[in-house]
Amino acid sequence: MLVENNLPAATPAPEMSDASSLRQWLSVFAVAIGAFAFVTTEFLPVGLLPHVARELNILPGTAGLMVTVPGVIAALSAPGLMLGAGRMDRRHVFLLLSALLLASNLISAFAPNFVIMLVGRALLGAALGGFWTLATAAAGRLVQPKDAAKATATILTGVTCATVIGVPLGTFIAGFSSWRFSFLATGVLVAVALVAQFWLVPSLPSHKALRFSDLVALVRRPYPRRSMFMVALVFGAHFCSYTYITPFLLHNADFDMSTITWLLLGFGVIGFISNFAASGAVNRSLKGSVAAMVSLLMFALLLMPLLRHSHWAVAADVLAWGIAFGAMPLCFSVWIQRATPEFPEAGSALFVSIIQVAIAVGSLVGGTIVDRVGIPADFLLGSALALLGLAALASFGRSTEDVHTDQLACEATTE
Repeated sequence: MLVENNLPAATPAPEMSDASSLRQWLSVFAVAIGAFAFVTTEFLPVGLLPHVARELNILPGTAGLMVTVPGVIAALSAPGLMLGAGRMDRRHVFLLLSALLLASNLISAFAPNFVIMLVGRALLGAALGGFWTLATAAAGRLVQPKDAAKATATILTGVTCATVIGVPLGTFIAGFSSWRFSFLATGVLVAVALVAQFWLVPSLPSHKALRFSDLVALVRRPYPRRSMFMVALVFGAHFCSYTYITPFLLHNADFDMSTITWLLLGFGVIGFISNFAASGAVNRSLKGSVAAMVSLLMFALLLMPLLRHSHWAVAADVLAWGIAFGAMPLCFSVWIQRATPEFPEAGSALFVSIIQVAIAVGSLVGGTIVDRVGIPADFLLGSALALLGLAALASFGRSTEDVHTDQLACEATTE
């Protein structure tokens, strides 16, 4: 995510002892609500896939395009929006992106066919990449400097809460009403976030824009390039399988939708706990933490088809999967920060892009396998991709890329 904490030139730096006002914290909460809405909208189809496929008369693998399309577009919009926005007031960018998200939910809710559904999901992608390049950057400018870290954590709490309750809540709503009402309910949440941002988020002028040359310079360096490749493999492993977890649990493991909702909730809750628990391990050994979580992901995906005849075994495997994925965003975000000390903004933008590419390609390839071979084969593909991610991790050894000074080499280390 793009770090852009520069204050307007004419604005004096606040005193470090000043406490953030209530209005400042309300502006943070407005952005956090937006983060919750974005993540919920992005992964809502995961819990609704069988419902949408049945009503719109498409195959489950084809329905996975609801995840693929926004991922592809978000991968382009992450750096593209920042390059295009230049010095545009970031408050106006936030409002524009939230308006696009609202339109996406409304179009998806009333889509008469799958083509219109994909139009709505494409609007989500256009807004998604830009939002994540701005969200954490705004935190340090919405409050006093001493509260910047707490504000960032508050915004990311919106992401975590969406992971924990967003997808299962959408599945729950669809269970007693319809999948269309799930999109409408999320649209109402987006409208609340939009109004809150309009009234509470202050002007956020920018005097420094991301340059295309920064992106090019970063991609030319082998260490960050290999790091991005590793991230792509692991996130691809997760999303090529997670996109189709609901059809697997429903049709292959014979769970009912009520139980699936609770399992997805458990996946999110244990991932939430794993995220916090992993922070200490990441500080002690980043590479070891990444290896442990990717290995757990690989075995969880490998065992899922083998355990499908036992409800208890499948449930335990889903929770193990949740532990692995709950810690991975933290692990890899720290890895990329340390791998790109000279280009933090470009590194953040490319990190957002590569994750969205992994989501898009993973769900697309997974959907093709689901439709032609079956869901168990898709989980085996995910396990194989995770194994390749481990191989990429092993290729780093204990050394880091050569940098200009010993200090930078120390900053870039992943140990």
